[in-house]
Amino acid sequence: MWQLRLPRRLQVPRRPTIPRARANPQMPKMQQHRNHHSRKRMHDQEHQNDDLTMEKTTTGFRDPALTKRVTQQINELAPSHPVKICHVCGTHEWTISHFGLRSLLPENVDVIAGPGCPVCIIPAAEIDEAIKLALEKNVTIITFGDLIRVPGSELSLQDARARGGDIRVVYSITDAVKIAEKEPNHEFAFLAVGFETTAPSTAVEVLKKPPHNLSFLVSHRLIPPAMELLMTVDDLHIDGFIAPGHVSTIIGLKPYEPFPRVYHVPTVVAGFEPLDVLFAISMILQQIRNNEAKVENEYTRVVAYDGNKKAQQLLSQAFDVAEGGWRGLGKVKASALALKPEYKDYDTRSKYNIKITQARDIYPGCRCHHVMLGQIKPPQCPLYMKQCTPQTPKGACMVSMEGTCRIWAKHKRMD
Repeated sequence: MWQLRLPRRLQVPRRPTIPRARANPQMPKMQQHRNHHSRKRMHDQEHQNDDLTMEKTTTGFRDPALTKRVTQQINELAPSHPVKICHVCGTHEWTISHFGLRSLLPENVDVIAGPGCPVCIIPAAEIDEAIKLALEKNVTIITFGDLIRVPGSELSLQDARARGGDIRVVYSITDAVKIAEKEPNHEFAFLAVGFETTAPSTAVEVLKKPPHNLSFLVSHRLIPPAMELLMTVDDLHIDGFIAPGHVSTIIGLKPYEPFPRVYHVPTVVAGFEPLDVLFAISMILQQIRNNEAKVENEYTRVVAYDGNKKAQQLLSQAFDVAEGGWRGLGKVKASALALKPEYKDYDTRSKYNIKITQARDIYPGCRCHHVMLGQIKPPQCPLYMKQCTPQTPKGACMVSMEGTCRIWAKHKRMD
């Protein structure tokens, strides 16, 4: 049995920063500038091929020969009993479906998709809040394009726009700030969604104290509590986790340590190329064979053990951790972010005192919540590709490009 190691050609070192010498008070400033720019030219010449190296590296993570070797090892490591590995990332599901990775695995190794789509898990009540603001309070809702078609209890934001609500799509939260600055006499609310990856950008704008005509309807969620929820679902019996690479760039590896320690579940942080996912599966199976359970980092070229401490600091300055609703899954403890009291002037819910007492998360007959828990595959939902299609979505999982049903519909993978 050969030992799995990342080939040297795929081990990309982090690009070094340009060295800047300390200012010499005895040296004229012009000379200091010349010296710095000279060092910069030397630095650029030394690293002029870095982008090409990265491109070659990405190609390497799709190398057919290496894929064959890793697949062979997965088949050798697979035990005789069924193994269920769960990922919690829409991009991982896209990679797995797009490249047909399930077809390379032994029949008894099942990779299921958990609640890893940030748009899909937003409860209908929070979509309803935005719709109520737009239609009843004359507040302009600004958000990302993925959210426009996500169903609320009765309407989507797209439906609200058709009824006269001012709903605008932006590519970044910075765009929302600029819009509010240009129209100071109008009220705006930014519907902020996403996991730990996007929450720091919201924190940055809040801490900079944007225009007072802009508030934030915060719907950020946290991944580790959702993973812990999956461990309490009786019929899942998860044997290993593939943790999301982009979330892990922020939070690091430490938040995943309870899963091997408390539940004896191997957990591997993985990147998003096909070989990243296959390496992660192999690492989990190796742990299972050795009767081990620990956190490992396959995505070492990006993720550090401690994560991004600056981003973590921003999150702790702007937000408190609170209980939060997940569509169709109910309330999950310590899984949401809420603005701290000192920023209540920017908190849309506090500013407009909006409350939704009743909401419907799941369309009748839809099994989106079971798909998000990994209990069923999309084709097992009776509405899949019948009443519920990418053109006429009934469930949130069919709307977003990171939704499991939407991914399966696009790639037509029935495996």
